[in-house]
Amino acid sequence: MSAAAPIRPARFAGSWYPGDPAELRAELEAAAAAPDAAPARALVLPHAGYRFSLATAAAAVAQVEVPRTVVVLCPNHTVPPPIVALWSRGSWETPLGSIPIDEARCAALLEACPWIVADTEAHVREHAIELILPLLQSRRDDLRLIPLVVAEPRFERLEALAAGLAQVLADDPSALLIASSDMSHFHDAPEARRRDERALERLLAFDPRGLLQRCLDEDISMCGVRPTTAVLLAARARGASRVELVRYSHSGEVSGDHERVVGYASCVVR
Repeated sequence: MSAAAPIRPARFAGSWYPGDPAELRAELEAAAAAPDAAPARALVLPHAGYRFSLATAAAAVAQVEVPRTVVVLCPNHTVPPPIVALWSRGSWETPLGSIPIDEARCAALLEACPWIVADTEAHVREHAIELILPLLQSRRDDLRLIPLVVAEPRFERLEALAAGLAQVLADDPSALLIASSDMSHFHDAPEARRRDERALERLLAFDPRGLLQRCLDEDISMCGVRPTTAVLLAARARGASRVELVRYSHSGEVSGDHERVVGYASCVVR
């Protein structure tokens, strides 16, 4: 890796999650369940501050064998659509250490999908990948990362992205795809659950097109519905056949405010 390779710092450490490595490890260990881990094709994980969503995310991560290669797709909280932006060189930092970019596979993905933008700016202020990484590092310390911001509204382009990912991962059957997404935003708790159940119905039916369309038609503010759609498509192309809901929660369970909540769900795709 050249000296000029870009490094993504741990921008949200110390605010959204602990910045001290020992404190962070202790919090991750306390949140982790201990079921028998098994291989999986993909995960859907929430990305809120750890106070709110760590238990939900950790419950799913604990159920899978974390491989060396991880591909994390997140939504666009800080950049306008349409864009699919790949941080293609260098490394990402967390309090638990540095994660190198899988530069060879990133180059192959850019070749397979030439409309993807090799861009760091879309990632600099985005939290939705960074919050996922320490959970993976707590399970494996030699990760290689392929990080993508996915703000592409067209289903056909999400299909093309999924096909590109399946192509570049064809020689690594253990590679894990992750969609970073919260569920509905800022409804009261009963309405949030109603909307989230509508989205989860399509997600658990392994219906990526139906999930995207339902969120659009019914105004369900699942922020990572596009990354999730692409991950489901890619997981299916790589042999996955089912989606399992691990845990559902919402922010009011922590804050006590049930009038304006954010929903969280974690799923395993096998």
